[in-house]
Amino acid sequence: MFKLNIDHLEAFMHVVHLDSIHKAAEALYLSQPTVTARIKTLEQDLGIQLFIRKGRSLTLSEEGKAFIPYAEQIIHTYQQGKKLLKREEHAVEVVIGANNITSQYFIPFVLPFLKKVHPELRFKFISAPNEVILEKLLQKQVDIAFMEEVSHRGVERQKLLNNDVKLVVYPGNPFQLQKKISIQQLADEPMVFFECGSFDWNRVYHLFETANIAPKMEFQVDHLEVAKSVILNKQAIGFLPSLSIKDELQRGELIEVDLSHVLQIHQPIYAARLLTGFVHPNVWDDILLFVKEFKNQRLISIH
Repeated sequence: MFKLNIDHLEAFMHVVHLDSIHKAAEALYLSQPTVTARIKTLEQDLGIQLFIRKGRSLTLSEEGKAFIPYAEQIIHTYQQGKKLLKREEHAVEVVIGANNITSQYFIPFVLPFLKKVHPELRFKFISAPNEVILEKLLQKQVDIAFMEEVSHRGVERQKLLNNDVKLVVYPGNPFQLQKKISIQQLADEPMVFFECGSFDWNRVYHLFETANIAPKMEFQVDHLEVAKSVILNKQAIGFLPSLSIKDELQRGELIEVDLSHVLQIHQPIYAARLLTGFVHPNVWDDILLFVKEFKNQRLISIH
């Protein structure tokens, strides 16, 4: 007799999304043998082979590919039914996740906007590194994610914000009016280095290494606001992500210095959602509209 176990379906979909039994086991807090056993049991129940096994590698079979939308629909229906029965008196919850820089400089403005246009919804927010946010998105623990570029067959993404890393100085710094700054001139200026996993500092280090010049690194910090404060207090210059200095640049408290002739660090922010099973299209569309306003206004003027 055919019997369907939701745990087996979830194990199958985790392996599909994460392309790994090991990663699926970690995400589900299970052992690898348990995940493997659930997949095999599901195959036996369905009477088909979901994966083609070659050594340790797994490749979706044609039957496995065809079964994905049905598995997703069953899981989604089950989750929605469970949510309705347990919390039918509460508003529908939309979970938004973002990497750390986006969390600090964009999310505080988009969340009130979304609540204003969708008062019937409740919004939950999660901040985490990009890889964690992606995993939560694939596990359907997050509905919409703001993160760096992601390439995954199950994820739709749309470029939202320019968060390029820029060299900024304080007003009155000699670089303010100077063009075509050399690497040697840059190395001679006191500098604050902001260490953060969300952008690649190796690009900055490599700039000086290639020229065989040691930069004058006076400060090394792991908090973006500390790095910005050092520059605002005219103690150093530094490289900072665009989102973090949007207001200060507009008010003239910081000055962007063009270094495009020697270094460009592009760091776009994307909105991401699953290709299937996404149930909040209006929220997605409103986010895209809000970004246009965000780009054209000062942070402090958006309420």
